Amino acid sequence: MANDRPQDDPSLAGPGLDGSAMDGGVEPVSAQAGAGVGASDATPELYDFAVVGGGIVGLATAMKLLVERPGASLVVIEKEDRVAAHQTGHNSGVIHAGIYYKPGSHKAILCKEGAQRTRQFCDEHGIPYRNTGKLIVATNDAELERMNALYERALVNELDVELIDAAELKRREPAITGIGAIFLKTTGIVDYTRVCEKMAEVIESTGGTIRLGTKVTDITESLSEVRIDVEGGAPSGRHGGAGVAQTLYARQLVVCGGIQADRLARMAGIDVDFQMVPFRGEYYRLDPKHNDIVDTLIYPVPDPDLPFLGVHLTLMMDGGVTVGPNAVMGFSREGYPKWSMNAKDMRDFVTFPGFWQIAKSQLKTGIVEQWNSMYKPGYLELVRKYCPQLTTADLTPEPAGIRAQAVRKDGSMVEDFLFYETPRMTHVCNAPSTAATSAMPIGDLIAGKVLARA
Repeated sequence: MANDRPQDDPSLAGPGLDGSAMDGGVEPVSAQAGAGVGASDATPELYDFAVVGGGIVGLATAMKLLVERPGASLVVIEKEDRVAAHQTGHNSGVIHAGIYYKPGSHKAILCKEGAQRTRQFCDEHGIPYRNTGKLIVATNDAELERMNALYERALVNELDVELIDAAELKRREPAITGIGAIFLKTTGIVDYTRVCEKMAEVIESTGGTIRLGTKVTDITESLSEVRIDVEGGAPSGRHGGAGVAQTLYARQLVVCGGIQADRLARMAGIDVDFQMVPFRGEYYRLDPKHNDIVDTLIYPVPDPDLPFLGVHLTLMMDGGVTVGPNAVMGFSREGYPKWSMNAKDMRDFVTFPGFWQIAKSQLKTGIVEQWNSMYKPGYLELVRKYCPQLTTADLTPEPAGIRAQAVRKDGSMVEDFLFYETPRMTHVCNAPSTAATSAMPIGDLIAGKVLARA
């Protein structure tokens, strides 16, 4: 483990920590661009850049680093046997337009740019996507008032939107009931797992190395490099192998650890003031007879008191329609089956003061969400308010997702970017929704931070 180091407050820019002495006395040798990690601990290799995390943000960052520094040696370290194994591969697959964000904010700008660049990347690499559009439907007067405010925000954000009344809504979507809606033309859908798989190919084709099945066990920063102790992975490169302990070195380390971001930061000796709390997003899939029930994505008007967008109908690239997600407390950071529990994860959050603060502040909502999770008719009512023809028999099983929600000790949710930086490390501790859509400009932002120090 790294020695304790003085800490500055995390912010969007600027280094926060000083380096500490590196333990161990092995002299690293330089890695060639694109070389597999074949050395043992006797001859560990030194990379220009190492990226921990094979989700879409980590991969986008790695791509940008290789674009900006052609010929640099870079390794992506992913503990699973595939990329996009967690949050990226368990979301709704929506290319968002950025309607929900404050005009001029980082999130609004990055989302709008990210949507364009996601489509460009798909066009360049033959990845299919659909420009479906999206309807945000108001079903009562309170929602109508919030919807009109959201429409005004969309205009300020210069989005291509249209305000429609109940009659026009019914004409366009006969199965949907509401008193008004916003039609957002630039929303689409894509399979983000396929996007990530292609990103990994691009990284390898431009000289990078992907190490799958490789778990980080320790991180130690020194004045000249970062030592990364790992287990697993194939000595020859990408496709997994025996559980061998190895040591890698990097001049600059980027950690995009998703729901493990707090643990990885602490592993690196950083005293973080937040913890990742898992929220399960549970989905259903409509019976195939309803694959044509809507032509666009259907969303409710979001509740401003909640950090989630509500249960929606989403068209999928495979032709199906999903319903969800809700938001219930998870008892395992990476346990996707219902009632998954992990003793370490549970111990961490019940001993964290912020968990009890958020539990208290969201008690009523949490009880309702948990009830709807257990009681399918309750879940269904969230959808029937705008799609009344559906029945419980129409809801068939669909894999859940887990949202990595950063929570501070006072119980406040981190809703914007959160970086912890040192002279040789950048820890991406929160990349807020919609990170999948915004991944490429977020990757640019992270790579800019790294290259400013490299």
